[in-house]
Amino acid sequence: MKTLQKRKLGNSGLEVSALGLGCMGMSWSYGAAKNKQEMIQLIHSAVERGVTFFDTAEVYGPLTNEELVGEALRPFKNEVVIATKFGWEPANENEVNARWNALNSRPEHIKKVVEGSLKRLNVEVIDLYYQHRVDPNVPIEDVAGAVKDLIQEGKVKYWGLSEAGAQTIRKAHTVHPVAALQSEYSLWTRQPENEIIPTLEELGIGFVPFSPLGKGFLTGKIDENTQLDSNDFRTTVPRFSAENRKANKALVNLLNQFAKQRNATPAQIALAWLLAKKPWIVPIPGTTKLNRLEENLGAMSVELKPDDLNEIEQAASEIKIEGARYPVAAERMTGL
Repeated sequence: MKTLQKRKLGNSGLEVSALGLGCMGMSWSYGAAKNKQEMIQLIHSAVERGVTFFDTAEVYGPLTNEELVGEALRPFKNEVVIATKFGWEPANENEVNARWNALNSRPEHIKKVVEGSLKRLNVEVIDLYYQHRVDPNVPIEDVAGAVKDLIQEGKVKYWGLSEAGAQTIRKAHTVHPVAALQSEYSLWTRQPENEIIPTLEELGIGFVPFSPLGKGFLTGKIDENTQLDSNDFRTTVPRFSAENRKANKALVNLLNQFAKQRNATPAQIALAWLLAKKPWIVPIPGTTKLNRLEENLGAMSVELKPDDLNEIEQAASEIKIEGARYPVAAERMTGL
């Protein structure tokens, strides 16, 4: 087993590999679920290469992704950190295969669903438990209080928020220290730089960017002619319309220029940029392919100095990213 560079998520003391692995796409969202045994093997390959930070959620599948991650990581339980999330429920629990599009972060719900996550993950304690989306019907102080109870009961070690705004983060942090915020952040989604990152730095909270490769777009392997699977959620994302993909290729072309100068790939430059921004940022690129996993981990060998960051950011700031990052209903659930 190799050793990768490690990072601490803010002041929490939670130490993880500098790059984690987002596991959502193995079961959900990017087309049909992938072969379970192949995904278990991929997760094992990640562990062998030094990855110690794995991300899943109750809603991925729903439920099946936690089961996959739990089964794959059972032999390594004491060597890895597993993050999962709560906060969704079926819109109608009486319907078979009901869509999980109802938010629920009521304290009694959190204390109920944690038991299912513990069971599916095959663990006695959840390392990092995120609120998946802020529930406007439940005061964040009540959510924090419920998770604090779970921490005191030994069912959760650390807790975090996802896509929360600065004021929500502050309120939550006063009840029980927030270890990490997980939100979208990449060279084509830079809103966190305005308020979120300064707030995290001030409070000593780690940052876990999801979709650090722009849902695959920043790899350079997707253009306006790419045919997405009919059940790939990107078909509903405005930024992924054929017209917007064509316009947004300008950012990939820019990454390509920097990549050629450094004998790297566009994906590696995009990840190296995030790693160079702050020492408490831990991106979690997802993949279902071993060669992509290895490519992503190679980003840790790409060193970008402050001058490089300035050059990349100056050039990127001149490119207008076309299209919203989510459909309107989903965009309303974010605090960026």
